[in-house]
Amino acid sequence: MAIVYLKKRISARVLNGHPWIFHNEIENTDDDIPGGGIVDVCTHDKKFVGRGYFNPVSRIPVRLLSRDKSEEINDVFFLKRINRCWEYRKKLGYVENCRLVFGEADSLPQLIIDKFNDHFVIQTLALGIDVWKPSIVKALDSVFNPKGIYERNDVPVRELEGLSQKKGFLSHPFNTQIIIQENGLQFNVDLENGQKTGYFLDQQDNRRHIKNIVQGAEVLGAFCYTGTFEIHAAHFGAKSVLGIDISENAVLQAEKNAELNGVQNKCHFEVANAFDVLKQWSKEGRQYDVVMLDPPAFTKSRDTIQKAITGYKEINLRGMKLLRPGGFLVTSSCTNLVDPELFLNIIDMAAKDARKKIRQVTFQTQSADHPVIRGIESTRYLKFLVAEVS
Repeated sequence: MAIVYLKKRISARVLNGHPWIFHNEIENTDDDIPGGGIVDVCTHDKKFVGRGYFNPVSRIPVRLLSRDKSEEINDVFFLKRINRCWEYRKKLGYVENCRLVFGEADSLPQLIIDKFNDHFVIQTLALGIDVWKPSIVKALDSVFNPKGIYERNDVPVRELEGLSQKKGFLSHPFNTQIIIQENGLQFNVDLENGQKTGYFLDQQDNRRHIKNIVQGAEVLGAFCYTGTFEIHAAHFGAKSVLGIDISENAVLQAEKNAELNGVQNKCHFEVANAFDVLKQWSKEGRQYDVVMLDPPAFTKSRDTIQKAITGYKEINLRGMKLLRPGGFLVTSSCTNLVDPELFLNIIDMAAKDARKKIRQVTFQTQSADHPVIRGIESTRYLKFLVAEVS
């Protein structure tokens, strides 16, 4: 086994369980370790730390898969890990749709697997996990006997690992337009062309939190994508629901989903830029009982974090101004670099500028099938707030 030796002074983060090892933490390595190869990681005095995969061109050359010196990385390893992930999800009640594997949170760094009933979508975001894709597919076949497996590796982050972007079937071809059930509703999912893996499973628990506040309400949803929050609102008894999104295709999908659930008479969707129309509608004096904001990530780089903060503050300020006194703001952020405390501070700043008082109803993270590991910041990325605004 090739060995990577760490410097004498390294971050406690590594020894405390974080799986990433950066360039500046490595003292030296054995010669000729192939990209994607498995290595042992040892301290400067040759004490075993863990076993993981290696990529010399990555800014994170090593990502650890195991801290057990006796555990080999092979087909059996991936079968056991995926079985463990599945048993955990079942214990939490996720038996139909779930994030089966959530990368570092499941000790399978940079591997994402979403389960849509009998169909699976895989992302392998680093070279070291990409080379094990056949073993991962084999494990899924063994555990689930799925109807189909699709690869959604059309993501730019792979290029940082020296990998190309790609997507396609990892099983026999199948119809990638499927229908899933969530909270008693049905939604069309486009596994091939939808955002990320085709559907945002991370909000499935949070969508239930709007049940009481939308009853009899006039609801506005901005950044509605395919209308999941909006259709839940209509189903839960909203008087009327307007959803807006900048994507014409997303709006078409939202309309199809509304019809699929028989709420097309309550739901109306429009193609619009939220930043533009919310400001204009506020000037026009429009008012709603509930405003829901679920924007995409505003930044993935620390260099542009201030721009993201400005964007979140602006959109929440506009949302608050559109609320009737005593109305409810439902707002989210999936920007990993905006931590929960910062997000709540942004909401406070927006409320101050809007001259509004807010009262927190609930504050959540992503659904529990996306586990949070304390000390691994990337595993806690979603912030979801419901607040009364007066």
